[in-house]
Amino acid sequence: MATTVGVLARRAVGRPLVPQWSVPFEIGTLFYRRQFNHALALPDIAESRAYFDSLYTVIEANPQVEVRPSGSGEPRGDWFIPRQHTSPLTLLYFHGGGYAFYGAVSRHFIAMLAEWLRVPIFAPDYRLTPEHPHPAQIDDGLAAYRFLLGTGVAPSRLIVGGDSAGGHLALMLLARLTSFDLPQPALTVGLSPWTDIGRRGASQFGNDRYDMVQGCQTLRYGQWFKGGTACSDAELSPIHQDFRGAAPVYLQAGGKAILVDMIRDFARTLQSQGAPVRLDVWDHMTHEFHAYGDTLPQSAQAIACLRAAIALATAADGPAFPANTWTEVDSRALRDPHAA
Repeated sequence: MATTVGVLARRAVGRPLVPQWSVPFEIGTLFYRRQFNHALALPDIAESRAYFDSLYTVIEANPQVEVRPSGSGEPRGDWFIPRQHTSPLTLLYFHGGGYAFYGAVSRHFIAMLAEWLRVPIFAPDYRLTPEHPHPAQIDDGLAAYRFLLGTGVAPSRLIVGGDSAGGHLALMLLARLTSFDLPQPALTVGLSPWTDIGRRGASQFGNDRYDMVQGCQTLRYGQWFKGGTACSDAELSPIHQDFRGAAPVYLQAGGKAILVDMIRDFARTLQSQGAPVRLDVWDHMTHEFHAYGDTLPQSAQAIACLRAAIALATAADGPAFPANTWTEVDSRALRDPHAA
């Protein structure tokens, strides 16, 4: 309630936090910032998770998706299967949450994503920090990737993706496939991905006043991820990995997000390695703005762009995936940049 009153009071005197934001978007962003900050201030991680899991916003009440827990012999996780879908593709999707949370809000987003894309999703319930630091997450990601290949999913029909820390895991997995003699997927997707677990870019703290996630939180998550290992930030960050010969990478970010500078740096790194990469940045958006679905034009457009990227990357013939480009989407009229 305090968040709503504060937003409305500021706007009543002509002082929106960002003029391009709608009232619901500003309220939602500041509401989740408060919840994250409160959850991380609690003395015990189990208490933090319980608090954050107790409240979330439902954008679409009943996604037309069957949620089925993995069965015996499968990695721990859930299948999110759109009803009456006809897609031959499979999306291996890693949830966000700083590697420390897997809340109901994340599960709801994955269900909506399955419906929006009309593609079955397998979402592993990978081990969380701080109880299980690196390499637990990459081990669980590799196990899920091997599992899907073992069920007969062709690499050319397999998409790997994730948001935030899940984007970090998707990118680290992509970088490791060659060393494990595993085939490349058709495409790897990072939605607001965490590309450096240390300090990088002015936006990491400079965009604190806009974003729902704060720069100090990324450093705590990074320490939990490293745990008691001797690994450096560089060893555990996608931006320092070798992606030569890797599958195409499609990245999306918000220009008001704390991670946007490191995501831009990561795209440049891939380009310098000759790896196929595309980055789209929505200038005035925040971390994981995609979760607003059709209720926000930028979110709806981002999902449409994601759908188009998947179609291009998995087409048997036709135009190539639009790699080695990036756009600042809000600086122009809203449209699908992949249609140009």
